[in-house]
Amino acid sequence: MDRNIMIEAQAGVYWPEWQRLARTVEDLGFDGLYRSDHFPHGSPPTQAALELWVSLTWLAANTRRIAFGPLVSPTAFRSPAMTAWMALQVDDLSGGRLRLGLGAGWHEGEHRAFGFPLLDVGPRFERFREALEVVTHLLRSDEPVSFHGATYTLDNALLLPRPARPGGPPITIGGNGRQRTLPLVAKYADEWNAVWRAPTEWRALNVRLDGLLVAAGRRPSAVRRTMMTGIFFGRTDAELREILARRGQTAEALRAMGAVVGTAAAVRDQLAELGAMGLDGVMLQWLDLDDWDRLEALAKAVL
Repeated sequence: MDRNIMIEAQAGVYWPEWQRLARTVEDLGFDGLYRSDHFPHGSPPTQAALELWVSLTWLAANTRRIAFGPLVSPTAFRSPAMTAWMALQVDDLSGGRLRLGLGAGWHEGEHRAFGFPLLDVGPRFERFREALEVVTHLLRSDEPVSFHGATYTLDNALLLPRPARPGGPPITIGGNGRQRTLPLVAKYADEWNAVWRAPTEWRALNVRLDGLLVAAGRRPSAVRRTMMTGIFFGRTDAELREILARRGQTAEALRAMGAVVGTAAAVRDQLAELGAMGLDGVMLQWLDLDDWDRLEALAKAVL
């Protein structure tokens, strides 16, 4: 099972933090680095936010090994044609290390602040479905493609040069929705990224996805299974108690939500359980971006 780091890049991340983080994650031996895709938000915004594709272009050119990508990029404020074009070229620049995470969008405040209609859930997911049609057509077809939907239109569109990796970067769809998200995963995705789910909940969703894939004429093995979840790691019991107190949480409550919590031995055991239940990768949401020593200790504990 891959061990990756995931950050909330709108939470005070600018160039110094991003550059140090990318190099540190690679040097420590993690398999990948993933990030959110949000505008600065809050009331008012109080932290810097580094734009997604600018940051990933730098990472593609300045790292050698790690996989990377958005978890996830909202089609609610990004053109799917532009997303496909940028993703193709960033993937080529990296030598084929991008995983293109896509989602419907959810944060009302950022959409309202920057003038993008989020829409109600039903129309939002229909727009997302059309966006997936556009992205997959443009990445996977070597011939000009046309598509006419309610929101997006292609008319003999072809991106050149074609991706060095056949079909372009693999598409990851993030989310836990049984009725809307998982059917889209079954039709369009190469990877399903669940979010903060306890093992029992994840297994139920996984069975649901297997059934949808078979119904769609795809093998269950065609889609990787990963999960983004919280990591609450302490080098000592005392440090762990301090971290949990700062978050206003208990270890039991966080584990019930699917987070990985503990000192080194407990974290290793929980990751082993996640791997045993069928996950191909875990994205550990690292919130303490200025705690470089503890990130290094985590790497030594789990890699």
